[in-house]
Amino acid sequence: MKYLCPCGYEYDPAVGDPDNGVAPGTAWEDVPEDWLCPVCALGKEVFEEV
Repeated sequence: MKYLCPCGYEYDPAVGDPDNGVAPGTAWEDVPEDWLCPVCALGKEVFEEV
């Protein structure tokens, strides 16, 4: 399962977001609550499962 931000950024747990401290293989539930979209800086609460 992947997670889509309204701006179009897609969080893929297999890839993570290593540039922002989220290692590849990090499940969405384990992404820190204060993590922000690397494109538009919105929070996790606006992401939708896709």
